[in-house]
Amino acid sequence: MALRYDIDADDYHSFVHGRLPYDLIKPDSQLLNLLRSITQRKIIFTNSDRNHAIMALKRLGIEDCFDQIICFETMNPNLSKSSSPDEFPVLLKPSMDAMKIALRVADVDLRRTLFLDDNVRNVAAGKALGLRTALVGKTVKSKEADYVLEHVHNLAQVIPEIWARGKDGGDQRISRTRSEMDAVLTATTVGA
Repeated sequence: MALRYDIDADDYHSFVHGRLPYDLIKPDSQLLNLLRSITQRKIIFTNSDRNHAIMALKRLGIEDCFDQIICFETMNPNLSKSSSPDEFPVLLKPSMDAMKIALRVADVDLRRTLFLDDNVRNVAAGKALGLRTALVGKTVKSKEADYVLEHVHNLAQVIPEIWARGKDGGDQRISRTRSEMDAVLTATTVGA
């Protein structure tokens, strides 16, 4: 991002994302079915702008699977009112301020929220705030993540309790102890 320069954020995003080969993003029916099987709220939290997020979701065929999009505009609502480049700091993951804004806007219970991301620094920030975390796109467990998934398609195998329901019909908290998680992660083959 062109920080500290007098560049309009919308112009920047339009320029950068306008050049992306969206036609290479294909619908993902496996991901669609996985997301539809999860009854809990699902929220996108991205550093990109809303237009890019919506375009990528549409290309994947999963735009209707999410309840909310928290994006660049959500974390930086005052940038368009700025009279100088330094007037408002740009907030992005993994900034703790950005994470706190996202959690406030999402209005979630940290103890019952699973944060998935493909960036270890973002996962570490989520973990520091008390979220359960899953690092996606990796094969080796890190201290920053409670779970690791080589591919998001492995979610049901790695974290099956997402589909568990409490006795009262409510969502069951993801509540494995550290040793239970280590045992599952050791015993679970991550990958196809």
